[in-house]
Amino acid sequence: MRRWIGVGVGLAVAWLFVRGVTPEVLVGEFLIGLAIGMPIAFAFRRFYLPELAVGERLRGLPYAGIYLALFLWELLTANVDVAYRVLAPSMPIEPDVIELPLRVETDLAITTIANSITLTPGTLAMDYDDERNTLYVHAIDGRDHESVIDPIRSWEDYALRIFDEERDPGDPIPDPDAVPAEADGSTADDGVDEAGATSTVAGERPADAGGETDGE
Repeated sequence: MRRWIGVGVGLAVAWLFVRGVTPEVLVGEFLIGLAIGMPIAFAFRRFYLPELAVGERLRGLPYAGIYLALFLWELLTANVDVAYRVLAPSMPIEPDVIELPLRVETDLAITTIANSITLTPGTLAMDYDDERNTLYVHAIDGRDHESVIDPIRSWEDYALRIFDEERDPGDPIPDPDAVPAEADGSTADDGVDEAGATSTVAGERPADAGGETDGE
């Protein structure tokens, strides 16, 4: 198969993430993505790298399919959950900003996860701290960190395989506040909860999160 065809299909899949589609319009949006992606892939076919690690890409395809399926399921359930919160008389909404340390490190993997978070109703990837390799996620209801973080960790498990990252899905969540071991072998407290996240006040970030806050 010519490489530009595969690139065109990949662009069509990326189009789905950009559009944030629902299952009802999935097929139509995918066809639109093909209509846009195929001509672009063909036009720039001469700029492709001379060599491509086909084996690595093929090994990542099954994980990419599972990632997409998990994302679409979370997209569906999140739409239902947000609709319930809007219609419920009690309006069970308690927003919070959660600091989420990542295991993935490549730009493409981080961008994929951040976009998946933002496209899912009820969550928003607010910022990324390069030094801490951390995302700051705004959740419509942050009382239960695990319910917010668990789907993201599932995506990350497969992203580690898709993008051939150094870490494995079973590796522990890194602690951005960890310090080197002392002479007596002791280390600082982890500072992350069981879901691998810490909480900040809604709408705020730690002072060292990188970037400036509004109004400063």
